[in-house]
Amino acid sequence: MKAPVTFETLKQDTRTRARLGLLHTPHGKVETPIFMPVGTQATVKTMTPDEVWKVGARLVLSNTYHLYLRPGHELVQEAGGLHNFMNWHGPILTDSGGFQVFSLGDLRKINEDGVEFRSHIDGSKHFFTPEKVMEIEMALGADIAMAFDECAPYPCDYEYAKKSLELTTRWAERCKKAHHREDQALFGIIQGSVYKELREQSAKELIELDFPGYGIGGLSVGEPKPLMYEMLEYTIPLIPDDKPRYLMGVGSPDCLIEGVIRGVDMFDCVLPTRTARTGTVFTQYGRLNVRNAKYARDFRPIDEDCECYVCRNYTRAYIRHLLKAGEVLGIRLTTWHNLYFILRLMERIKEAIRNDRLLEFRNEFFDKYQDK
Repeated sequence: MKAPVTFETLKQDTRTRARLGLLHTPHGKVETPIFMPVGTQATVKTMTPDEVWKVGARLVLSNTYHLYLRPGHELVQEAGGLHNFMNWHGPILTDSGGFQVFSLGDLRKINEDGVEFRSHIDGSKHFFTPEKVMEIEMALGADIAMAFDECAPYPCDYEYAKKSLELTTRWAERCKKAHHREDQALFGIIQGSVYKELREQSAKELIELDFPGYGIGGLSVGEPKPLMYEMLEYTIPLIPDDKPRYLMGVGSPDCLIEGVIRGVDMFDCVLPTRTARTGTVFTQYGRLNVRNAKYARDFRPIDEDCECYVCRNYTRAYIRHLLKAGEVLGIRLTTWHNLYFILRLMERIKEAIRNDRLLEFRNEFFDKYQDK
């Protein structure tokens, strides 16, 4: 039987671990490295699916925890699955909800069987087991489902990180046994916090289970960026070359470039859309908050070198006015621009790999860009 999701390397960079790849999925091919906009509740906030496609997205992420709570995975299945429900015709990846559940703090309790938690919406009590998460993800019907894992916090001590990764391995085994949807791939998630030998242990145990792809979890959870890069440099070579490598929850321009250089193929993050709703937008020189008073009479586009729909048609002054007035169009425009900026950055990264000048591109980008 043919695997539902496969990966092939098109070009390996000669000076870094970066590579061009092709992810084959039931809903189309996706060239990597790629950034996935987050459509937590079956929508990328403020954008229609057609608009998300137009800005360059080819693979989006939705979240098991949120869709389980509302509208419910049975309803999504009744609608014909997530693709039909949200009218997105490209590939979809569903996060297992592990990160959301473990972010609930005092609202959840972990044991060997799974996690008991209370809904952040109405306080109702629920219990996620690996088997339950697989039931939900199979009902949602995304091209890629993520195994249920425990995302250890930062900082955490060695013993906690070790117990956490071993629990993640046992849950991964249970996920694999429970998962039987033939048109959906199940990816494992490597944990181990910031301890190299634990990262190695987690990678070895999960690779023995032979998942078609691997998430790198437990990073971008508060640790310094140099430490995250160090963990990537150690972990990436442990993953087989014929499997995609997915760094979970990372989406700032600097981390995208540095992640690709270290061999990451896939990224996701709420950063571009969440910051857009506060008025913070990306430019070639770094971030700016267009709500600030100094932009009230600034009739330039957000970024004068950007070719997105927003920068071709609207000014900082107008967008600031919309945001200050509470008009929905304001956050639609900032979201559109931020997604275009990040997705265009990924295209420029791919072009640099293709032309064997990724390190030069990094230097040119950071000569201008300052992440304030």
